Amino acid sequence: MPTESSRVRSTNETRDRILDIALGVLGENPDAGMGDIAAAASVVRRTVYGHFPSRLALVRTLTERAVTEMTAVLTEVAASEAEADAAWAAFVARLWPVAHRYRVLLALRRGEYGEAIHGLLGPFDELLADLVKRGQDTGVFAQHLPAAILSQTAYGVVFAVADSDLSDGTLGVRAASITSLLMLGVPETRATALVDDRS
Repeated sequence: MPTESSRVRSTNETRDRILDIALGVLGENPDAGMGDIAAAASVVRRTVYGHFPSRLALVRTLTERAVTEMTAVLTEVAASEAEADAAWAAFVARLWPVAHRYRVLLALRRGEYGEAIHGLLGPFDELLADLVKRGQDTGVFAQHLPAAILSQTAYGVVFAVADSDLSDGTLGVRAASITSLLMLGVPETRATALVDDRS
């Protein structure tokens, strides 16, 4: 007879597996429903709804997971003594696997779940804006936009490249890093050098 701890472990494993599969399903089709996710996970819809009472609850949980991972990366990189542009390059390099995995959130953020996702990303967005403001204050980043907007513009490019990279895999982290640095106003020679020095 299974113990309570083994039942809890099994429940958590099922929940995590559903989340992982949901990421893949939604990545291929952001409009996929709970039935599609259940079918891909080889469980009945009731099992999915037992863990996530609504599609919004599932999307919120995916977003919380993404925010936790992204915040850990950004906090560590931002704490370094490096110039802001070097810190940004390091951030994108380390963020890339996470951005690639959670790229569907960008599409979902533009839809009906935008408000919920935006709310959960708020603290992360503030950290990102702080890094860009640091670069603006030292003259490393452009100042034609407020830090909060410029950071989102450059950050959005990373996800756009991650999404486009699905087709043939030729873009990758180098393209995302250089393009986002260019969006921040870093000269191309400096942006390329920062990224290639990390290779």
